[in-house]
Amino acid sequence: MLRTIRAFWNDQRGIAMLLVAIMIPVLIGFSVLAIDMSRLNSLHNDLQKGIDGLALAAAGELDGRTDSITRANNAVAKLVSNGTLFSTSGSHAIVLADVTVTYLTGIPASDDTALSAAGVDANGVNWASTDPKAVSFAEVTVNAAGAGSFATIFPASLVGSTDTMDIQPQAVAGFVQSICETVPLFMCNPFETADPSTSKTIQQAFASGDTYGREFRVLKVDSNPGPGNFGLVDNNLSSIRDAIAMGTSGTCYNRDALTTKTGVTLGQVNTGLNTRFDLYSGSLNGQTKNWQYRPASNVRKGQKNGCSKYDPVTDGTALPLPPGTNYNDAKGMSDPIGSQGFWANYWQVNHGAAYPNVPSATNPTGAAVPASRYDVYKYEISKGLVGDKSLAPTKETGTPSCYKGDDPTPDPDRRLLNMAIVNCLANQDKLNGHVQVKPDGYVSVFVNTPVQKQDNTKDPDDPSAGEKPISLEIVDVDGGFANNTLVDKAFRNEAQLYR
Repeated sequence: MLRTIRAFWNDQRGIAMLLVAIMIPVLIGFSVLAIDMSRLNSLHNDLQKGIDGLALAAAGELDGRTDSITRANNAVAKLVSNGTLFSTSGSHAIVLADVTVTYLTGIPASDDTALSAAGVDANGVNWASTDPKAVSFAEVTVNAAGAGSFATIFPASLVGSTDTMDIQPQAVAGFVQSICETVPLFMCNPFETADPSTSKTIQQAFASGDTYGREFRVLKVDSNPGPGNFGLVDNNLSSIRDAIAMGTSGTCYNRDALTTKTGVTLGQVNTGLNTRFDLYSGSLNGQTKNWQYRPASNVRKGQKNGCSKYDPVTDGTALPLPPGTNYNDAKGMSDPIGSQGFWANYWQVNHGAAYPNVPSATNPTGAAVPASRYDVYKYEISKGLVGDKSLAPTKETGTPSCYKGDDPTPDPDRRLLNMAIVNCLANQDKLNGHVQVKPDGYVSVFVNTPVQKQDNTKDPDDPSAGEKPISLEIVDVDGGFANNTLVDKAFRNEAQLYR
């Protein structure tokens, strides 16, 4: 009996079957687990692509306007309404309940710093905000109990776990706005004051009608600009003159960051600017057939003749667009146009008729007030009055005569410039060059007259004669209060993934 037991104990026949029987559940378990992990990875990738799209859609609406968050939420809602399935078993479409959308004013500098679905980072900093004008990032996180949860094949409940797996992919996208069609100049905000309770952004001033019909004069006078001063912005063109003449800085600027530049060369600024009035001085007198240096279609400026410098007549037989009244040097602007009578002399001298009370078509408030210089200029073009002759003996018209290339077109308007507005009082220490500054906004300005030398007997390229200020009107701004002509034509909105 003992011998039989010992023989059975030492008998190894069939042991492989025992091992196989023991390992089969283990092998099947690992196989099923591998399938679950593959499904997990596939679902994670699909969900990540989906929420990347949601984050980009939301971020694309965060342009700083008062309804930006509302539009962002609508974009997310419309995108998830297409019913995209992330599995074929049951209804696994992403719905709004499956995701948390949080809007942020910024993000941690390092990608290694974790960010919760509520917008709080690992260091306890809360980046979340509900202010539509402050947020510029959209964070989208998949909720664990929503689209990121699925049933496993592996029976994890047998080992004390659950038969579901949860994943929470996250995406963060930001809004980036660039402006490309702009000259490399900034103008100090004339409505900025040292008292925050009375200071206005350029958008607020525009929306309330405070900019309409006023004359603004800009001239760099010292190293600490205030209202009425301007400075240069760094650009990719070697010639400031060409940047001003062509109307492009040679680069696109970030809406929220400009780098100032030292060495304001007024001669180059004014030589380039005056080509828009059919004046070609010194270094540009050989460009009268070059389309890039073409004038506007209406260049009436109160001048008898001459193609090289601005030399207005003084006998009243031709008049430029009139300057503003009660000009305040400390603020860099005049009073608004007070009455229709402001235009009576200009119209009688240049058109030989009574002023027709031109509508204030571009007034952002819609109020019936006297027309601005830009509205009068546009009215002359639209009514075919550019060719009218002023009084003898000057007999000036608004038709360009020095330019010999193809006929200029009214669109794009060569007397409009896009430029940055900077709060110079708040950023005084950043304006001396090569320092980054956030602009208050961007404006489209109408150039009222060419730029004249202080001593007009000298050659236009002679730096020894200082220039008089550049006379401007503001006709549009960026942002929610705008007429949207500047935004439509100059700004480029982009959404970019950051996480």
